[in-house]
Amino acid sequence: MTLKNTWWKILGGILLVYVSIMGLAGEVPRQPILNETIRNVYFHVPMWFSMMTLMTISVWRSIQYLRTGDIIRDQQAITFASTAFYLGILGFITGAIWGKFTWGSALPADPKLIAVEVGLLIYAAYFILRGSFEDEQKKARLSAVYNIFAFAAFMPLVWILPRVTDSLHPGNGGNPAFGKYDMDSQMRMVFYPAVIGWVLVGIWVASLKARIIKLEYNKLNQ
Repeated sequence: MTLKNTWWKILGGILLVYVSIMGLAGEVPRQPILNETIRNVYFHVPMWFSMMTLMTISVWRSIQYLRTGDIIRDQQAITFASTAFYLGILGFITGAIWGKFTWGSALPADPKLIAVEVGLLIYAAYFILRGSFEDEQKKARLSAVYNIFAFAAFMPLVWILPRVTDSLHPGNGGNPAFGKYDMDSQMRMVFYPAVIGWVLVGIWVASLKARIIKLEYNKLNQ
């Protein structure tokens, strides 16, 4: 494997090492309520960026499958969706821990949190649906259609609904986002690499899973 194909993987790994060190040991602004918990912005938020990126790649692979009938595209769709789901769970857990310290409750009745919970359940149903069929092509077709529906439902739930209602979550319901009031230039030097690093590593993990599934599929069909 040449450096041309691996440089972005190396970059992703280096960035996350840098983010882990600076995220735990670097200077952060001392804001009321947030205090040291603002360090979570280097992990919680970039995980969600990575999740959204992988979901977008997954739905594009599903569209490609419906256009071409290439089962490999369907396999890629499920691996990117499942990796995105795991990142979503990690993002939800880190957010719940953060909320416990800043809001006094890990799971308050907040529109954004409720929307995320519903969205993750919609994607969980996608994985259950795939396990309900034996025929490979039928499973792939129905899964591809459902994946498009899940993506189309998840994005408005997470990005639009909380913005038109009152929400505790930063950047929603009139609540100012961190970037404007809390994140100084020093934090941005860690936050932006964190976003890039989590996205690259997320794609790397999903690609590895897709390659393994492809090898297993080819072995079964030899």
